[in-house]
Formats: sequence, structure tokens, C-alpha cells
Amino acid sequence: MSDLAARVTAALERSVLPSVIARGGAIRVAAAGADGVVTLEVTGSPGAALPLASRIEAAVRAAVPEVTAVRLAAPGTSPPGSPGGAAGLAEAARQVLDAEVNPAIAAHRGHVTVDGAEDGWIRIRLDGGCQGCSLAEVTIRQGIEPLLRARLSAVTGLVDVTDHEAGTDPFFSPEKR
Repeated sequence: MSDLAARVTAALERSVLPSVIARGGAIRVAAAGADGVVTLEVTGSPGAALPLASRIEAAVRAAVPEVTAVRLAAPGTSPPGSPGGAAGLAEAARQVLDAEVNPAIAAHRGHVTVDGAEDGWIRIRLDGGCQGCSLAEVTIRQGIEPLLRARLSAVTGLVDVTDHEAGTDPFFSPEKR
């Protein structure tokens, strides 16, 4: 284990690891590049690290100043910069959503699909309880987008192409706001 990886591991153990474990997950340093990019492998419950992604990065970067970026990755995911273009990015995003996001939002009768990708922008569509939900924007900006950025380095951002006005059974209706 490199010195950088050892210091990142120590920072994780002091700060966020107990929270990740308490949520049913585990996290370890998978790679620590000379460029300061650290890849952390997250296993266990999908919700164990996702809500803590920004806290994890802040803790690591504060404790180890040479870290320039922190990427969260599921076991066996391909490294950043993999080939495939827009179609490859859309498919990679679809896999992450199906494995990590859709099981979580299914509890709210929701589902998210990839409508396409172009120049790093992924178009998504929310269905079910997420279509018309007053908290859909929060779900996208604080949940789905940070996860996709952490998993897929080619992601610039998300574009919501959902017709929220057509939602017939939102989990949180605008009146509940």
C-alpha cells in the first residue's frame, strides 16, 4: 500500500468509516494515483456511502491535502476514462441507476431511466412516484447526480426531461411542501 493510500485509509477510519459501517456498508482505498486522484471501493448497502459522498470527499481532502479528487466506485467497475462515447456513457449510467438508485427509490414507487447522453450530459426521466414529486429536484441534485459523477468521470451533469406536470401519483405532492 502506498503512503498516500495509507494516509487516506487512516483519514477514512478516523472520520466517515464508522458512519458507512453503521449504514451497512464498507469502504476501502482501491487506487491512489500519483495525480492525487483516489478511488474508493464501496461495498454493501447502496445507501451506505451515497448520502455521505460529499462528506467523504471533504474529510479525505482535508486530512490529506495532496488528494485532488475522490471517486467512489462499486467493485468491478471500469476505471475513469473508459472508451465508449455517448452510447457507452448512457449505458454505464443506466447500469449505475439500475444497481444503486432504482432499488432505493422503489420504496417511493419511483423509477429513473436514461433517455440519452451527449457531451457528458445525461438525460434522465423520472417515472412513478418520482414524476411530479415536489422533492424530485432534491433527489436529482443531491442524490443521483453526485452518485453518477462519483462513479463516471465523464459525467458533466444531468438534465431532467421528465414531464412533471403529467405525474398522476407523486410520492410528495406539491401541496405537501
